[in-house]
Amino acid sequence: MPTPSLRHSAICFSRVRLAQTSAILHWCWYGQRERSGLRGRGFQGTASKGGLAITSSTEHVAQATLTRPRAALLEGAATSWPLLLSIVPFGMITGVAAIATGFSLPLAMGMTVIIFAGASQLATMQLLTAGAAVAVIVLTASMINLRFLLYSASLAPHFQHLPLHWKLLLAYFTTDPAYGITIGALNEHIPTPMKHWYYAGAAGLLWVGWIIGTLTGALLGTQIPTEWSLDFAISLNFIAVLIPSIRDRATLLSALVGGGVAIVARGLPFNLGLIVGALCGIGAGLLLEQGQRREQQP
Repeated sequence: MPTPSLRHSAICFSRVRLAQTSAILHWCWYGQRERSGLRGRGFQGTASKGGLAITSSTEHVAQATLTRPRAALLEGAATSWPLLLSIVPFGMITGVAAIATGFSLPLAMGMTVIIFAGASQLATMQLLTAGAAVAVIVLTASMINLRFLLYSASLAPHFQHLPLHWKLLLAYFTTDPAYGITIGALNEHIPTPMKHWYYAGAAGLLWVGWIIGTLTGALLGTQIPTEWSLDFAISLNFIAVLIPSIRDRATLLSALVGGGVAIVARGLPFNLGLIVGALCGIGAGLLLEQGQRREQQP
């Protein structure tokens, strides 16, 4: 029979799957807008930078000031640091679950450093506890992480000029919150030579928070009361990522449709509910925006 810590991690894992929809909607929305060329064609909006609105004037200031790697690195860290309030508790839950599964402290931390993906790590621990075959565990983790193909496709144009070692590092650092909190700024106002430094600052800080949280949870173990409801911080994490990107009716519709479909389709195998929700959300948003464009045409 699963321990309370493992049951708690199972609840946490289900919340993670639903919350990840917001980051996928970021991929759909920003990626499709870039490909369809909707920016600059009668649609004036503001970019989101760390939850703040950015006008064209502040965008110019950002481009003028982010000329050094250190400045871009710190700017990225400043963008993502509020998410530590949810990343650290999520890591603590994962650390508690790892120890409850029977992992030693070095093994738990090694798994955290190598995988660096909370949802697949929790799923892996649950399958190990259930005695699943290695092939099943690997396949399940791979299916859960399919969404990173979407994120990578969206980030690739920003980092295609980099050498291989930079691409590997940024790919390793990529997570749902790192992508969601940075993609708007990367698309809108971060100068190309500084984009990888900005992203490394944002994603690297989240990595540090994740390691600290997991280590804390592994050390404290079951001493952390379940009444603290640390798993709720995961939902707050993705809400903080999603809300700043909703700037008009099209993005609102995209978020509502995508999130609703993902919730309804959460029972689909291989984590496909997230993908289906993302496709439906972006389809709804684009249809509305194209209708608005036709109405504005003389």
